[in-house]
Amino acid sequence: GHWPNGSNRRWRDVIRPAVLKRDGYICQLQIPEVCIGTATHVHHTQDRDEVGDDMRFLVAACEKCNIRVGDPTVNDPDPLPDW
Repeated sequence: GHWPNGSNRRWRDVIRPAVLKRDGYICQLQIPEVCIGTATHVHHTQDRDEVGDDMRFLVAACEKCNIRVGDPTVNDPDPLPDW
């Protein structure tokens, strides 16, 4: 199953693992003072509605960088300071 514009079996079982393996499980975003290095997430670098899950527009990312960057199509609020 899946939810609208979210994960589905192909994403979980094929695309996500392939991107993580291709990028060596190393975060490709590497935001200074944020990055923890080990990638466990996959980030869309372009609007998902336009490019879908085309691997040319996907990069491995650590959780912290992926959250910091957010959705490239949404104007996120400024991040809260780290306490």
